[in-house]
Amino acid sequence: MATEQRDSRTMDVRNIDGEPFGEIMSALDDLEEGENLELINSFEPVPLYDALSARGFTHETDRIADDEWHVHISPE
Repeated sequence: MATEQRDSRTMDVRNIDGEPFGEIMSALDDLEEGENLELINSFEPVPLYDALSARGFTHETDRIADDEWHVHISPE
């Protein structure tokens, strides 16, 4: 069985001044059908997970280093 191939956009929020939540939500709104978002952050964004779920997204998180986390966000 073939797996679906998706395009991915990357958003690095480590250098955003202030709270990046609004920019993340805008990036999710701008995704085209079949696209994912890879979010790069300096900490695990646990509060974001409930918001993603409520908007119909799933996520997988990888800790790359103590101060680098990658969150792979996909529409359900």
